[in-house]
Amino acid sequence: MTFYVFLLIGLFFVLIYLILTQPAQKSAALLMNAGPFVLIVLGVLLTFTRRGAFGLPLIFIGVTWWRRTRAMSPIAPAGGRTSTVRSAFLEMELDHDTGELDGRVLQGDKVGSRLSLLSEDELLSLHLEFGSDQESVALLETFLERYHPGWQDRVTSGASGWSGSTDPDQMSRQEACEILGVAADASKEEILDAWRRLIKRMHPDSGGSSFLAAKINAAKAVLLGE
Repeated sequence: MTFYVFLLIGLFFVLIYLILTQPAQKSAALLMNAGPFVLIVLGVLLTFTRRGAFGLPLIFIGVTWWRRTRAMSPIAPAGGRTSTVRSAFLEMELDHDTGELDGRVLQGDKVGSRLSLLSEDELLSLHLEFGSDQESVALLETFLERYHPGWQDRVTSGASGWSGSTDPDQMSRQEACEILGVAADASKEEILDAWRRLIKRMHPDSGGSSFLAAKINAAKAVLLGE
C-alpha cells in the first residue's frame, strides 16, 4: 500500500508540473479534467488504509467535481452530422444518424447544464423558469416528450403547446444552416437531402416533434428562397 501512496504522490507532482508549465488555458482544462480523479483515487487509498474519515469526503468532493465539470462541458457531436437550434435559454442539438436530442442551458439557475444530466423534477423546474420565452419552452417540451413521457401530468404551468416562432421571415440564413446542419454554401441537393433526413425523424406522424418539424421546414424555405 505504501508503494501506491508514493506513486500517487509522484503523479500529483507530475500533475502540478504540467499545470505550471502549460499555457494558462491548457492548465485550467487539465486541472478540471484530472483534478476530480486525483481526489477520488486519493480518497479510495485513504479509505482502504482505514482513514475513511478523510477518504470518503475526498471521494464525495471528487465525484461532485467530476459531475459538475461534465455538466458544464459543451455539447460534443457524436461524430456524425448534427443540427443546432438556439433560443434565449437553450441550445439544442439533434444527431442526424441516431436522432438523439440533447440540450445545454444558456442562462438561469442551471446555466451550463446538459438536459440529459438533469432529473425530471429539475427539467420541470426549467419549464416554469422558461415560461416567458415560448421558443425555449417549445424546445424543452420536445426533449421532455421524447425522454420523459407523461411529464404534462406533473406540470402546473399554463405555458405549453410548442408555440415558439417558426416563421421563415424571422430566421437568418446562419440559423437555417445550423438547423439543417449544412454549410453556408451548400447546394440545393445537399439542403434537400438534409431536410428529408431530418423531417423523417422529426415529423409528428413518426412520433417526432411538431415544433422541430416546423423549424426544419422553415430552415429549408429560407435556404431555398421559398
